[in-house]
Amino acid sequence: MAVYTQVSDDALAAYLDEYDLGKALSFKGIAEGVENSNYYLETTKGRYILTLFEKRVNADDLPYFIGLKQHLAAGGFPCPEPIMARDGKALRTLEGRPAVIVSFLDGLSPRSPNPAQCRGIGEGLARMHVALSDYDKTRENSLGPAAWPRLWKGQSEQADALHPGLSGLIDEALADIAEAKPQSLSLPRGTIHADLFPDNAFFLGDDFSGIIDFYFACTDALAYDLAICLNAWAFEDGDGRMAIDYNFSKGAALIAGYESVRPLQPAEREALPLLARGAALRFFLTRMVDWTTTPEGALVKPKNPLEYAGRLAFHRKVHTAEGYGA
Repeated sequence: MAVYTQVSDDALAAYLDEYDLGKALSFKGIAEGVENSNYYLETTKGRYILTLFEKRVNADDLPYFIGLKQHLAAGGFPCPEPIMARDGKALRTLEGRPAVIVSFLDGLSPRSPNPAQCRGIGEGLARMHVALSDYDKTRENSLGPAAWPRLWKGQSEQADALHPGLSGLIDEALADIAEAKPQSLSLPRGTIHADLFPDNAFFLGDDFSGIIDFYFACTDALAYDLAICLNAWAFEDGDGRMAIDYNFSKGAALIAGYESVRPLQPAEREALPLLARGAALRFFLTRMVDWTTTPEGALVKPKNPLEYAGRLAFHRKVHTAEGYGA
């Protein structure tokens, strides 16, 4: 989450007039994340999150995202539920941006997840995959392998300025992924979150309480979602460096939690190192783009891509799922 577009008091009041949510009591920007403009909204009738869509989100995809959350909420899975305006529509326009209000989810995002929370997010991810198994809408992964060369184009010099020789590592990784063709593997597919970092999950203590921010969700290999989580949850904070400190206990707990709900197929286990490399490369590339293009004045600090370069280097040395604790 982040804030790029400022919302005036008058614009907010006019927007809320379309809803039965009462008057605004508190309204403040949320600085975490890098993609959309998000605000905490408290009204005389409750607490909500207001999102204005920016950057990589295609407006044509918004009905897919809204329908996904409605599907999950209707099935009892803990996630923010879109709030309908009086005309029965969830999606409206605010300050020239598509915007939506969703229900507030209780809990806190762990800054440094422990093994119990890693197990909880594994269970939660698998529960989400199962709950979405009958979601009938699809969306191509717009940040899949086909997009990576485009994201990398023109970034070599800036990458080497961050860390000497980094461009060579990325060139080799792109070539390896292109040769392996992960998108052609016969793996179980479905709706995935595709961005399940700790700041997109909530806990009450060590108990999983929900998932937020589904605006990268797409149709892809289910095990790729697990690989993204291994990258996001099972490494220690690199503090902006090329850290490669994989926490085996956290990784093993995450995978065990996932498999307690949805056991991995043999092909998924075999593909896990390749999928983990791909996930690390994807987030390195998008962080690299953000590092060089985030506008001045945005209430968000872009995340250093070097951490994901370090994770990529680690994954290139792992050849079996057992290397992650599976």
